[in-house]
Amino acid sequence: MDFLYNGILGLFLYFPEDKSEYIPAAITSVIFLIAAIFTMRFIIRYSRKEALKTKELEEEVTRRNRAHHDKEMKRL
Repeated sequence: MDFLYNGILGLFLYFPEDKSEYIPAAITSVIFLIAAIFTMRFIIRYSRKEALKTKELEEEVTRRNRAHHDKEMKRL
């Protein structure tokens, strides 16, 4: 059973004797981490801009509705 367990884990885990083999993986991980951070920041900034546009549109619609409502009330 121990052989089967080690055999299965051996397929997924690899710890090289020469630690310099970790360098390409570390570089790739850092590159993807930096790209993920920039992507997240872009999404947050874009979302804020869209929220401001939506808020301005909502205020404009509210003003128009209020003006229309006031005009209708004066007519009565």
